[in-house]
Order: sequence, then C-alpha cells, then structure tokens
Amino acid sequence: MGVMQIVLGPRHRPPLKRPVWIIVLLSLFCMLLISAYVYPRKSYSACYVFSSRGCKALTDWLPPMPAREYTDEEIASRVVIKEILSMPPTQSRNPKLAFMFLTRGSLPFEKLWHKFFHGHEGRFSVYVHASKEKPVHVSRYFLNQDIHSEKDFVVWGKISMVDAEKRLLANALNDPDNQHFVLLSDSCVPLYKFDYVYNYLIYTNISYIDSFEDPGPHGNGRFSEHMLPEIEMRDFRKGAQWFSVKRQHALIVMADNLYYSKFRDYCKPGFDGRNCIADEHYIPTFFSMIDPGGIANWSVTHVDWSEAKWHPKSYRAQDVTYELLKDITSIDTSVHVTSDERKERQVRPCLWNGVQRPCYLFARKFYPEALDNLMLLFSNYPTI
Repeated sequence: MGVMQIVLGPRHRPPLKRPVWIIVLLSLFCMLLISAYVYPRKSYSACYVFSSRGCKALTDWLPPMPAREYTDEEIASRVVIKEILSMPPTQSRNPKLAFMFLTRGSLPFEKLWHKFFHGHEGRFSVYVHASKEKPVHVSRYFLNQDIHSEKDFVVWGKISMVDAEKRLLANALNDPDNQHFVLLSDSCVPLYKFDYVYNYLIYTNISYIDSFEDPGPHGNGRFSEHMLPEIEMRDFRKGAQWFSVKRQHALIVMADNLYYSKFRDYCKPGFDGRNCIADEHYIPTFFSMIDPGGIANWSVTHVDWSEAKWHPKSYRAQDVTYELLKDITSIDTSVHVTSDERKERQVRPCLWNGVQRPCYLFARKFYPEALDNLMLLFSNYPTI
C-alpha cells in the first residue's frame, strides 16, 4: 500500500490592520517634544496649535533638565546669599523707613513730601541722588541729604541707573535703624498718610519687587546668551525699577557682583541687536532666582501703562482729583501684560502678609504743575 503524501499549502491569514496614521502622528508628536527640549524656541505661536497653554503645557510633559555644575563664582555667590538669607532680621528699637529719591535735580514735590514727613521725625531717613544738577531744597528733611558721586551722569537704559540705585542703598544701609528701603523718582507722590505707609512696610514679611515672565520682544527677546550659564532664558524676568525692599534684601544687592556683572556687560541698548534695559531686568531676574518666595512680584508704586505707549500716562494739574487718588488706592490686584502677540494679562491679588489689600502706596508720573492740587487733597488722603 503506497504512502499517501499530503502537501500542505501556505496558510491564509486575514491581512493585519495596521493603523499607520496613528504611528505617523505619534512619531511627529515625539519629534516635536524632542525638538522643543533640545532647541530653544524662537517663537511661541506654534505652541498654541497643540495647547491653549502654549509651550509650557508641552514642556510640562518633559523630564526635568539635568542639574548643571555651578561655576566657582556661582558657588561663592550662593554661599554669601544663603548666609544673608539665613540671618535673623536686625533688631532695632527704632525701625525706620529709608526714602531714596533718584532724580535729575530738584524735587518738584518736596513741599508735599515735607507735609507727609512732618510730625514723624525719627521714623524715617531721606536720601537724594541727583544725576545732573545739584538740587535746591525747600524742606529741612532734605537738607544735607544729597549723595555725591564722581561717576558720569545717570543714563536711562544703562547700567549707570542700577549703579545709582546701589549707591543709594549703600548710603542708607549705613544707618542700622533703616529696616525698609523705598526707591522713588522725582515724579512720585505719596497716596496715604505716613502712619499707613510705615505700618505697611515695616511690618511686612516680603520685599515689593516687580517681577514677571514676559515671552515677548520686550521681555525674553532682550535676553543674551552671553549671560549663560549663570542666567538662562527661563530665569529672565522684567519689572519696574521702583522697588521697596527689606534690609536683608538690600544687603544681598550690595553683596552681589556675579549677576550684576552679567547685566552690566550684556544688557544694554543696542547690544547683540537688542535693546536690553538693565534697570528693568537685573533686580527682577536676580531676586526671582535667589529668593522667589521673598518678593511680592509687584511694586507698591503705581504707574499707568493703559495707553500702551513707550512711556506711561502722565498726570497734569487738571487730572489730579480726589476721584483719581481714590481709584488708584482701590486697586487690589496686580496686572502685567506680555509683549508678545497674545498680549496675555497676568493678574494676581496684592497680598500683605497673606491678606489681600490695596497694592499701591505711591504713584508716579505727575507733572510739577500738579503740586498745588496735591497739597489741597493731602488733608483728605486715606488714613486707613
């Protein structure tokens, strides 16, 4: 009986359903994430195709970047800063506010400030840094309080503005009773009586430094890679120069040379094709890096940028009314607007020791002609 041979043919299987389009999309998405991680982004507009939160929503998915090694200069700087931050606040039997005026010459509102200071002798100090001409004083509180410098005139937009701020701080720190330091311009006026301002600042637990992240051309667009590795673009901040700082932070400003030198050398008008303004970026960036929890991220000095021009709104004599001052003193939220195409509004409550309160103690950009109206209104200033 012969052997029957059975020849088995190939088995037929149903074709696999390969979701090629899903694989392609996943590959593209992975490539996008890798590119965002490896290459610094130049524009934020593409990020909003994938998320309304922009690039931050994408980078939230990424693993944290590995920590880099600090330079010798950074290690030394951080040791000093850490030591100062860990020091207990200086105890004074007579804590004072230091009012530091950064001006071109004479102060147009010196009579108003005289009225503000009157009756509170021993609770404040006054310092005047005039950059162009020797001021003529009309108040005894300002006599012999001028700070002299052999350096060049203070120039807007250049590091000389920061140098003047540090010069004021250095002189004010000589008095151990000065516990809080307020930087003011010649166009600044007080919005409250002295007692309210004194209690607001002396009994606060933070410094009022304006600082926010602006991804637009007037923010991160001014960053220079020459600041690396100590300062990265993600660290870069913007804010108004008119700060109010506690003594601990004033000492840190004076102790810093590393971060200051980065802004001195690489943040100036026209450098690398950018118009970086040192006084708008150094202090906000520095404190956002070294003590972000110790600053308010807003200034106690009001300025109105609502007209969206190169300079803030200025107030003429006819603009100065009780209603204007009431409107400013009723503001209890801080608003920043980014300079990119989205014009994002960043709104945060103004918190004083954890309690929401009015943001502003001072206001600026008043014309000298407004003095008489301000003097008349001062007796009706809020005394909350």
